[in-house]
Amino acid sequence: MVHQPLRAAMIGVGDITMLHQPAYQDFALADLTALCDVDEDMLAARRAEWGVERITTDYKELLADPEIDLVEVNTPHHLHKDLVIDALAAGKHVACQKPISISIADAEAMLAAAEKASGRFRVFENFVFYPPYVKAKELIDAGEIGEVLTIRFKLGTCLFGSRWVPLRAELWHLLEYEHGRGQAIFDDGYHKLSMAIFLGGAIEAVKGFTHCSMAYIDEPAQVIWCYRDKKLLGSFDIAFQPNIYNRSKYFPADERINIIGTKGMIELTCCTGQIMDEAGLILYRDGVRYCFDDLDLDWKYSFINGIRDFPAAIRENRECLLTGERALNILKFAYAIIIAGRIGREVKPEEVSDEWFREVVHGRA
Repeated sequence: MVHQPLRAAMIGVGDITMLHQPAYQDFALADLTALCDVDEDMLAARRAEWGVERITTDYKELLADPEIDLVEVNTPHHLHKDLVIDALAAGKHVACQKPISISIADAEAMLAAAEKASGRFRVFENFVFYPPYVKAKELIDAGEIGEVLTIRFKLGTCLFGSRWVPLRAELWHLLEYEHGRGQAIFDDGYHKLSMAIFLGGAIEAVKGFTHCSMAYIDEPAQVIWCYRDKKLLGSFDIAFQPNIYNRSKYFPADERINIIGTKGMIELTCCTGQIMDEAGLILYRDGVRYCFDDLDLDWKYSFINGIRDFPAAIRENRECLLTGERALNILKFAYAIIIAGRIGREVKPEEVSDEWFREVVHGRA
């Protein structure tokens, strides 16, 4: 049976969507056919740049159109809930940018809407589709390093070496710190927490120390967690490094992962940026160092592969990796880290609530 491509629309065409749009180029399973944003100048610029003729400032116009099959919600976090619920109610498949929402209650409302909807729902994050990270997962599952004992994530936030990022794209992210949702742990950190689950499974409990730099940057921080049902520990080492030069076409972030097993170890040396002059993935076992030099290291491939997976999952009638339930678990994981860093004791993600988060962050229930 020959299927027509799914007709996709973007609601929100801000800075990050420059990495979404290439996934639709020369892709047999989906076409990008419409764009929506409240910023008319940005819409006009995207239309000229991408050749997508249909643009609108009214998202409800797109949702009412039976010619639209799939909607991407790429707006600031606080707008996700209503847009996702409305799109699901309109019978669309919905891909929402991470994080799922700014509260557990909103996330649960979105999941409830998805349960009743005819369309599919997923919360997108690209790191689990980055080729070296995918290969690392394959090696772990194949037993190449034996039983995994520790997984360590390292994030260095830099100021130099990447492309220029529009101020308005950065400002609203930074100001989220006033609400307790800092960029390093809650926003960008979502990717690392997602990878922690991808590589190791469900999280049992977290501990950690979190500090603040330059009033709005939730760094430095060090976090440790234990996994459920296995003797495996994870950690997240975050540092603000303003004077480090990071070679990156995208954002000035230095991400590395070290995975230790009973038979060997895996080093993942790059992602968004490439500070290290090393292979993207290095496997060490039996006294031999194996460098995987044939992997696509450009970060854009994580977006291309990840965005294309959703239409493929719809056509193949299979579950998508990035379910709404998984996104809710990552949200609770992030909240547990933030709470643990402020109260100085172990916190279980399954115990966190919006009320507890508000009480700890703002001193009120």
